[in-house]
Amino acid sequence: MLDLRFVCDNIELVKEKLAKRNSKIDLEEVSSLASERRASIRGVEILKAEKNQVSAQIAALKRNKQNCDDLIISMQAKNQEIKELDERLNVIESRLKELMLEIPNLVDDSVPDGQDSEDNVEIRRYLEPKAFDFEPKPHWELGEELGILDAQQGAKITGARFTVYHGLGAKLERAVTNFMLDLHGKNGFNEVFTPFMVNRDSMVGTGQLPKFEEDMYGLKNTDYYLIPTAEVSVTNLHREEILPERDLPIYYCAYSACFRAEAGSAGRDTRGLIRQHQFNKVELVKFVHPSSSFDELESLTSQAELVLKTLKLPYRVVLLCAADLGFSSCKTYDIEVWMPSYNRYVEISSCSNFLDFQARRANIKFRDQNGKARFVHTLNGSGLAVGRTTAAILENYQNADGSVTVPEALVKYMGVDTIR
Repeated sequence: MLDLRFVCDNIELVKEKLAKRNSKIDLEEVSSLASERRASIRGVEILKAEKNQVSAQIAALKRNKQNCDDLIISMQAKNQEIKELDERLNVIESRLKELMLEIPNLVDDSVPDGQDSEDNVEIRRYLEPKAFDFEPKPHWELGEELGILDAQQGAKITGARFTVYHGLGAKLERAVTNFMLDLHGKNGFNEVFTPFMVNRDSMVGTGQLPKFEEDMYGLKNTDYYLIPTAEVSVTNLHREEILPERDLPIYYCAYSACFRAEAGSAGRDTRGLIRQHQFNKVELVKFVHPSSSFDELESLTSQAELVLKTLKLPYRVVLLCAADLGFSSCKTYDIEVWMPSYNRYVEISSCSNFLDFQARRANIKFRDQNGKARFVHTLNGSGLAVGRTTAAILENYQNADGSVTVPEALVKYMGVDTIR
């Protein structure tokens, strides 16, 4: 959430920033309601001061056993005015909160302009894609032929875009998860294991609600939601807290299953493991001092890249343009792994700086050296999407005979060096 005062004091700047995102939020209504709110608050304060004066006069008259009926009628009238103003103020504040929750984060000046993913800017690459001397197969065909992935069983027991892993396929997914957690743990990230269900306040705190409710799985007769990413549960670990400045930065990594309805994405990468309704992910989350958040974004991206470097998978890093940014982010790097079956790079991680956008929604602060409570900056990135990593391994490490070589870094987790 943005700061209301900042928005009202910088309407044209905020409009300009939102235009880069193609956002159509009505800032004039925000400004008008904010002005009415200020006037209502002043009106209530004046009426309450007048009421206190009248109340004191009534008390004095009563002590002297004098008639005060007119003053009592006057005070009752002021009570009614105060009640009406308070009711109007509640309506205004409710609508203002609703509008403010719909406004996305402002784009950082270092983010390029653009209209869609075609305008994202490539920053760097690692390794060249392997030149196969045979026709490589997509991972869903490899998985079926090896007997390790079964989409038909997933569809039978649940529905489309669910997969059952068998044997070494299940073991590979678990190996990738454990490898990631161990790697991040060695680099200063504190591992946590959080619930896969969160309450509505948690979803609002990280920006999934109310904007993206149609993409979320809500649990009937509760205010619980299945998490779309561990970012939600981990970021909310410190909701409504004031952290000591000396504790910053705080780094967490967490495995979770993730659940996304992804309304409107039918037909896009729906075969195999790339776009599932349920998938596994290892998430990296940071709580940092505002002065260091952009440096922390660079190191967060490097940490996520380290997974692919260690697995020796070709990838590239792109800086997202303004129109392709996520709702809560002010700047994002996507890491895209090479997928031979697609003959292109596919997103496997997004690393984002949210500034104080999430912290303001979730009320996460730190107390600085002067004793002032200030909002922290939050960041997060996939470290990495496990299913997509499994898919990338199957495709990039496949052999002409249909087997798959296990990356060296995973052999100790798998206990085998080849999947046959």
